[in-house]
Amino acid sequence: MADQVLIVDDDRRLSAMLAEYLSGNGFGAAAVETATDGLAEIARRAPDAVVLDVMLPDMDGFEALRRIRQSSDVPVLMLTARGDETDRIVGLEIGADDYLPKPFNPRELLARLKAILRRRNAPAAAGPHILRFGRLEIDPASRSVRIDGAPRPLTSYQFDLLVALARNAGRTLSRDQLMDLVKGQELDAFDRSIDVHVSRIRAAIEADPKRPRRIVTVRGVGYVFARFQDEDR
Repeated sequence: MADQVLIVDDDRRLSAMLAEYLSGNGFGAAAVETATDGLAEIARRAPDAVVLDVMLPDMDGFEALRRIRQSSDVPVLMLTARGDETDRIVGLEIGADDYLPKPFNPRELLARLKAILRRRNAPAAAGPHILRFGRLEIDPASRSVRIDGAPRPLTSYQFDLLVALARNAGRTLSRDQLMDLVKGQELDAFDRSIDVHVSRIRAAIEADPKRPRRIVTVRGVGYVFARFQDEDR
């Protein structure tokens, strides 16, 4: 069955063109014009991916994404006519999987959607073994993260980053090394994208994200996933 994509954009002409293009490239596609309708469709149809515009008539896409992430980890590709880095960072911080400024080439959007879905659907690269670090449990087979048994939601890209760090526990990894380790990495990754994703991972797994003890910054180099001598933490 074809992957189903929901387009949430009030530009009818763009949505129709994009839906037709995606349908011609092996996807099922539907479009709505408001965030409210988008949220209802996500709850009702559980699409495989969402293309979400930032500028919507009833609420902005950032608020819509916050509401999506309260109940769903569906991959979200955000669109915006504003292409500055601040907007891109905000989207990633809230939980977007990727970000594409308007105007865009439909082929690039298609490539990004495929990359997002590959990351989500990819089998564990190094076997199904659960990674346990004290209270933290990472299950590559089910692509889930838990602290004391309670799930901690991450985007597909953030999960892959966490697995890459955890499988190299104790080893300092540069940003370039991390992007190389994550399969289907984001296209045209910008300097702060890894930092933004790491901050979201810390928010999910650290007791105090402002004073991280599990994912530690090595200034001028990158990050290291710390092993505690006493792994009951």
